[in-house]
Amino acid sequence: MTTNQASGRRGLAWAIIGGLVLIAGIVAIIVSSTLSSPSPTGSPGGNSNTPSPGGTESAGGEFVDPAVSERGWVPEPITTDPETYIRAALEAASTFDTTLSTREEWLDYLDSWFTPDTRYTSEADQQSSVDDAQVELRTGVVLPQEEWDSLAREDGRVVAKTSGDVIYVAVSDDASGDMSIGTSDVTLTFTRSDGDGGETAYEEPVRVSVQVLCGPASVPTLESAQQAGDCKVVRYFTEPLEP
Repeated sequence: MTTNQASGRRGLAWAIIGGLVLIAGIVAIIVSSTLSSPSPTGSPGGNSNTPSPGGTESAGGEFVDPAVSERGWVPEPITTDPETYIRAALEAASTFDTTLSTREEWLDYLDSWFTPDTRYTSEADQQSSVDDAQVELRTGVVLPQEEWDSLAREDGRVVAKTSGDVIYVAVSDDASGDMSIGTSDVTLTFTRSDGDGGETAYEEPVRVSVQVLCGPASVPTLESAQQAGDCKVVRYFTEPLEP
């Protein structure tokens, strides 16, 4: 072997070794960067920056519009669980703040909870069922206008909370089996201004029933994350229903 050949082979060997060292260095940098990067998901017990909405929590913690709690209303949960939805619906029918909305604004909001009664087959009859149920809500279920006005004169508000078990009643002629009637005790807490910068509060127990649809025929609120199959209100009752 000539001197030039030996030198050439030694140069090639050193070039290969240098390349391997460079690659090892790059791999070390990548591994180090990966280990030092924060995890994209927080720990299960970590704090969230999302404010907790008022009203009954939905099974998945999602609501049609959480911001309505800022107006003193109960947010409508997005859920397929009848009990979760029934409790929220019963609370929504008596939770409001006269300093943050008018009675008609509150009732218009409650209208968005409704879906047609699927026991009617024609579109016209289904729409009529919604219209009738909303009239029934206004005239026989919620706080009457004169009592709202009396409460408003004292900057009043009401918060409703369900208590105890939800009692279920069968829905007649419901071939789908997707409708439920739920009855529960509800405690209404009235708060009024005392005229001297303070407030007085008192409680009133009531028992209320609501019929809901949690099936593929439910009509979700427009421009919301609700989907067909999520629970919606069919009807509130003027008197509680028991088995």
